[in-house]
Amino acid sequence: MVTNSETTARPNYFKNLKYDLPASIVVFLVALPLCLGIALASGAPLFSGIIAGIVGGIAVGFVSGSQIGVSGPAAGLAVIVLTAIQDLGTFEIFLLAVVIAGVFQMLLGFAKAGIIGYYFPSSVIKGMLSGIGIIIILKQIPHALGYDKDYEGNLSFAQPDGHNTLSELYYMLDFVSPGAIVIALLSLAILILWEQPFMKKRSFTQIIQGPLVVVVLGILLNLAFQSMPQFALRPDQIVSIPVADSLAGFFGLFTFPDFSQIANPQIYITAMTIAVVASLETLLCVEATDKLDPHKRVTPTNRELKAQGLGNMLSGLVGGLPVTQVIVRSSANIQSGGRTKASAIIHGFILLIAAMSIPHLLNLIPLSSLAAVLFVVGYKLAKPALFKKMYQQGRAQFVPFMVTILGIVFTDLLAGIGMGLVVAIFYLLYNNYKKPYFFYPEKHEEGAPIRFELAEDVTFLNKASILQTLNHLPENSKVIIDATNTVDIDLDVIEIIEDFRENAKYRNIELEIRGLYDEKKSKESVRDFTQLVRNGNGSKDKLALQS
Repeated sequence: MVTNSETTARPNYFKNLKYDLPASIVVFLVALPLCLGIALASGAPLFSGIIAGIVGGIAVGFVSGSQIGVSGPAAGLAVIVLTAIQDLGTFEIFLLAVVIAGVFQMLLGFAKAGIIGYYFPSSVIKGMLSGIGIIIILKQIPHALGYDKDYEGNLSFAQPDGHNTLSELYYMLDFVSPGAIVIALLSLAILILWEQPFMKKRSFTQIIQGPLVVVVLGILLNLAFQSMPQFALRPDQIVSIPVADSLAGFFGLFTFPDFSQIANPQIYITAMTIAVVASLETLLCVEATDKLDPHKRVTPTNRELKAQGLGNMLSGLVGGLPVTQVIVRSSANIQSGGRTKASAIIHGFILLIAAMSIPHLLNLIPLSSLAAVLFVVGYKLAKPALFKKMYQQGRAQFVPFMVTILGIVFTDLLAGIGMGLVVAIFYLLYNNYKKPYFFYPEKHEEGAPIRFELAEDVTFLNKASILQTLNHLPENSKVIIDATNTVDIDLDVIEIIEDFRENAKYRNIELEIRGLYDEKKSKESVRDFTQLVRNGNGSKDKLALQS
């Protein structure tokens, strides 16, 4: 297993700038509407989403050990934030909970809780990526057609507008906007063109990314359509970032926590909830982005929890939403060619500078242009080739993979992952149940001893299989139980073997046990120890064996 102590060579940030700078622009374009949409869904000031995006990019980017992960406000926390603001009474009190949540996250990092991230099965992580890819596509179809009732960044099946992901595809037909469709189709055509091999050979495509061309085209078409009533875009079909009249007005958009409520116990409950959910989402995203990373680098998860904790402390102090590492922005970064953490950091600076200097220009970007960008991101996450590959790996991989996808599409991210994890654990237990020993019927000769070779690790999960097998052995036979290669065996299994030793006498079974007992112990002493366990006086720890 990879540990957090492992390190990789420090990347050359300046050498990779030609890749990271274009990628940072794409991440900025994807992050901007998501930051605003999540803030809107959270019942928080719109600018709080921008603040969280800036802090997630710059502060978390500098401290994090992830080279391709991008942090910012997460849709998975929107419901928690909305409820917390209502329960606590004011947004300023909620910000104090965000600061304390950051402290809790840093403590989790120092307690090395990041190791939890390594225990999610590969099939579930791949299902998470594909499920998010599918839900991105489904959620962006209404935006591409001009129906923008559901907020940008929502990944849940049930929507705040009373519809769900699938019913939205029906209701959108009554609100089709010709201007939005034209922009979306032209944008998608440009993005597909940019992906073609002959275009990738052109040097200018390495500098000017397709999404940037799409956004510029969208702004120009939006301006052109303003004089054409049938194609003109409505205000809810374009980006809507808060605009300050001056520099002083810009800093006036920041909000500060209400520290007078520091003794309020409800704040600590909210903070712990945010810390746990944000940490879990971050660890899941870290596992997913590491799998997407072309260079297969491994993110130190404990350091990531500390970085996220610092990010949440800073975000809460200046009026931002809670931050996590987020898969949509991270995957957009990877697919755009980002190679180091510089792309995440630069995207944070672009958010800051753009919000200060060109908010009027940003407010001309059509959401249908960004929908086309996210279509490509979603497709790359859920490529049909991945489904074929997972199917070929067998049911133990394919079923948890599909359950995770369906769970994410029809519930939400964490619930879907939980469903996939339960199924993956079922298959793990089932395989443990099936394989506590090795018996080769094709090698067994009539009249020869029946030989069972115990596996290297035999746990209490194997009790039922071993017990059933021993009970069905024929009478008047010779049986060899070979534990020569066994390293760890649970005392529950030793009890079963000891019971079978006694039972074999009455069934005229000649039993030979190899390698089960320490050479320095007599069989009687082991049986005595087993009896102590049965009586509740002994340890239930595994017994390390010597062959």
